[in-house]
Amino acid sequence: MPIIESKIDTNSPQFKQNREEMLARIAEFRAIEQKGAAEEESKRERFHKRGQMLPRERVHLMLDRGSPWLELQTLCGYKMHDDKDGSLAGGNTIMGIGYVSGTRCMVTASNFAIKGGTMTPWGVQKTLRIQEMCMEQKLPAVSMIESGGANLLYQAELFIPGGKTFANQARASAMGLPQVTVVHGSSTAGGAYMPGLSDYVVMIRKNAKVFLAGPPLLKAATGEIAVDEDLGGAEMHTQIAGTAEFLAENDADGIRIARDIVRNIDWNRNRPQPQLREVRAPLYDIDELCGVVSADYRRPYDCREVIARLTDGSEFLEFKNEYDQQTICGRAVIHGHQVGIISNNGPITVKGATKAGQFIQLCCQADIPIIYLMNTTGYMVGSESEQGGIVKHGSKMIQAVANASVPQITIVMGGSFGAGNYGMCGRGFGPDFIFAWPNSRTSVMGGEQAAGVMEIITREKWHKQGKVLSETDEKMLATVRQNIINQFDRESNAFAASARLFDDGLIDPRDTRKVLGYTLSICAEGRSRKVFPNSFGVARL
Repeated sequence: MPIIESKIDTNSPQFKQNREEMLARIAEFRAIEQKGAAEEESKRERFHKRGQMLPRERVHLMLDRGSPWLELQTLCGYKMHDDKDGSLAGGNTIMGIGYVSGTRCMVTASNFAIKGGTMTPWGVQKTLRIQEMCMEQKLPAVSMIESGGANLLYQAELFIPGGKTFANQARASAMGLPQVTVVHGSSTAGGAYMPGLSDYVVMIRKNAKVFLAGPPLLKAATGEIAVDEDLGGAEMHTQIAGTAEFLAENDADGIRIARDIVRNIDWNRNRPQPQLREVRAPLYDIDELCGVVSADYRRPYDCREVIARLTDGSEFLEFKNEYDQQTICGRAVIHGHQVGIISNNGPITVKGATKAGQFIQLCCQADIPIIYLMNTTGYMVGSESEQGGIVKHGSKMIQAVANASVPQITIVMGGSFGAGNYGMCGRGFGPDFIFAWPNSRTSVMGGEQAAGVMEIITREKWHKQGKVLSETDEKMLATVRQNIINQFDRESNAFAASARLFDDGLIDPRDTRKVLGYTLSICAEGRSRKVFPNSFGVARL
């Protein structure tokens, strides 16, 4: 297979500037992640004093030591609702894909150390996305619960989506996907249904509390007086109600039991073994990606330079390279997985759309996953493009993306504007995984273009009315223009997009190859794994 020959001068001033700016963006989103970790860490003494582990300590103990861990959506809900300083980024939940007793699982933990682990509206949306992943990729779920339940200040945004999380639990069980839950503390009201709908439940003695109505609500509603332990304690649920199967003495014991449960499910018994090619490192250092790509999404670069630092042996068999140079398509291998790659060196032209649409169909024919490396201003506009059928051919490309039968993984590594987001398999098109770099921008169009459109429309309207613009009018237009640019800048940047779950998380560009290798293996296993579904899920009788 042909090898990409890099033309990047790693000693050039531009490379060094790109690298410094990209590293600054990486440091910025890592600092946001650290805020939540620091807030949790500040509660260490309080948790340890009462014999409990911090949420992240629980996650670390649950995971196999030294195994891969891909944490997801760490900026979910950033600076939204109650998140004033970024400490609630992540939706007040810790979620990711890792290994438990040698089994790849979705592992989640409510973050009781921050605001009692109450669920934010975006935290619920994050849960829905995680459940979607479990069902698509056939992943067992291991959950560690200790939460005050829904944040009642936002009940109108939580109630109906929250119900869908329980419906998904029932459907996952019916699909044959095991769900193991450890109740470390409170899980009340609607939250009681999470362990109730799990297949295996472990409760911590004297700490776990599961009931539909706690003592205060019970007294107010019925007049009955009851204590926590009798109403919903771990011993009651394991010995009388039968809601839980296992009684643990403390957090560590509960995690040990959960790991034993996963081990005895023997999920790997039917694990498919895909035939992979020999894994070879790229010829160029992955660290160079920070200098190849500018932190300014408006500054162009050759996407082949990125591909050369991601693929095994830096090999890339380019498809129709003489036909269109704006949309780059080709075959490669990443961590031993054969893949098709689609990327951008500019807007998607008529030829680019037809080329990409054909390439997607060929990947589906050969059952080869598709990687989208997105950096596009959108589809080409103008009289020539319109007359050439850009709407027709762009629609055919979008149809191919929407109906592709193979795994699709998207990396937003620059601009993600307009219908280009659709044609390059943005969030709305259901990629198996989608991640973004911290320099990326996602919007219907750029802020300057939006401001220009609004200004032209306003001027034309006034012109039709016969209005002569005064100096005050011009100043007003300039102010409105700048306000629109500022608004688009705030709403389209990578942090704002990730907060709204436009992606599954921001990643350091230098981690892209590892993330692709890991998610490709998840997709390969999920597509070929045999499960044993039933009609209604496993119910306690």
